[in-house]
Amino acid sequence: MVRTALGIRAESRRKPGKVIHVTEPDGPAADTPVPAPQAADLAVVAEQLGRQPRGVMAIAHRCPCGLPDVVQTAPRLADGTPFPTLFYLTCPRACSAMSSLEAAGVMREMTARLQSDTALRARYLAAHEDYLARRDEAAAAAGLEPLPPGTQSAGGMPDRVKCLHALAAHELAVPGGNPLGADALRLAGQWWHAGPCVNTASQTADASQEAD
Repeated sequence: MVRTALGIRAESRRKPGKVIHVTEPDGPAADTPVPAPQAADLAVVAEQLGRQPRGVMAIAHRCPCGLPDVVQTAPRLADGTPFPTLFYLTCPRACSAMSSLEAAGVMREMTARLQSDTALRARYLAAHEDYLARRDEAAAAAGLEPLPPGTQSAGGMPDRVKCLHALAAHELAVPGGNPLGADALRLAGQWWHAGPCVNTASQTADASQEAD
């Protein structure tokens, strides 16, 4: 089993973090305002990524340590380039956990399950449709042209698994929205257990200086 190979015990399964719903869990809500990200949060995300984040519309989820771990990105960048990944995983520890699962063959196992489990396949298709609807809603909220029909959603949806980072980010931003993202998070364990992944004090100071 993948869990045994990675040394992940049942008691280390994911516990809920602090969730900030960008939209309601049961679907996009056009009348729900998306709060603009604060400078301090963007400074943390930049440190997490090792670069300046692009097209961030909102902090979609926070780690139990309080830092952002998922951002909602605009479907198009400032120059109009399409950016299909609506929910982007930023925490380096969470990203490392997803990469370890991918290296252990979890994506192949999940794709095989999709072929044999009709109920799971239906839920994964619903996750795909949810992602597309939320992305179109984000484009409308930002005053952007939606991505063309047929543009991929993320993570290989709806018929395979290509990126656990994207599926996990979707599940964190929309709890209960992505069954395979939820499975990946359970397998990943408590990546936040060691505390914040970046030095928040220095990032806050940098953000304050920029604001001045």
